[in-house]
Amino acid sequence: MFLVRRLPRSRINPNLPRLTFIARAMSQDKSEAQKDITKWASSDGHFRRQVSSFRDAIEKGGKFEPEKGRYHVFVSYACPWAHRVLITRKLLKLDDVIGLSVVSPRMGALGWPFAAADEFPGADHDPVQNSNHVRDLYFKADSEYSGRFTVPLVWDKKTSTIVNNESSEIIRFLNSAFRDLAEPTDIDIYPEALRKEIDDFHSWVYDTVNNGVYKCGFATTQEAYESAVGPLFQSLDRLEKMIEGKEYYIGDRLTEADIRLYTTIVRFDPVYHGHFKCNLGSIRHNYPNINRWMKNLYWNVPAFKETTNFDHIKTHYYWSHTQINPHRVVPQGPNPNIEAL
Repeated sequence: MFLVRRLPRSRINPNLPRLTFIARAMSQDKSEAQKDITKWASSDGHFRRQVSSFRDAIEKGGKFEPEKGRYHVFVSYACPWAHRVLITRKLLKLDDVIGLSVVSPRMGALGWPFAAADEFPGADHDPVQNSNHVRDLYFKADSEYSGRFTVPLVWDKKTSTIVNNESSEIIRFLNSAFRDLAEPTDIDIYPEALRKEIDDFHSWVYDTVNNGVYKCGFATTQEAYESAVGPLFQSLDRLEKMIEGKEYYIGDRLTEADIRLYTTIVRFDPVYHGHFKCNLGSIRHNYPNINRWMKNLYWNVPAFKETTNFDHIKTHYYWSHTQINPHRVVPQGPNPNIEAL
């Protein structure tokens, strides 16, 4: 989840419009950018991710019933959390069941923009609410909303509200709720027989790898950085051994364990290795088994390649995080972004 903080009214300059925001890493002024990054860490310099605030599910008999055409997903190609949803929607053949709009990767002072505010190639207009920014959807759902403006989010067109903005929950109800409405598929990313193994896998991969790269990149003290980078690479070592001689991490089938890990690993060499200082090793040079696993998904499973947009990925991180990269220079490498099989 990429996040934008809304300032309390008491701290907003009265000479500015009411809905002026300070986005993480968005200030043009370097000193202001440094202030913003500190807000993403506690006083001890450690990055801690906010808990998602919209947590309803789409399910039969529930508040939000599965219906074709009722729901719309807002995502960023750049965001690893949103990428989970992109892959799952494509795998489960939900393109004609659930709508999709992609934001621009250039997250500015007002947060994630749609094409109406930034016509970046590949960005969409909002066909549901005609919004300029993702924040507009949050205020439509709750005029008093005071959290952060994140993607992905699932929008209910019938009630004009946000159903859920937690990617791990979204991919699970996409997996279970719409099977009667979509083309038949034998893919089940959370099979009952493997659920304990999948949950155990997530219990350490999320904290040390998925979120671990962010704890490295947004650390504001040396101690905070070193406390994150060590566990990150210890977990990569563990993952390297786990996937040796295997095609998938859990069982002999594609599951959400592969999806959730892939969206971090595919960004590792192009972004996290340099931009987030995760440079004790690279995937292509130091983790041959993980690299093989990632390349297999990218080149052999269309849902992975078709939803991986390196232009959006690199532009977002290097353009948006001005507290880390104040001149917004986007590096050319690695070349290629992902190797051939």
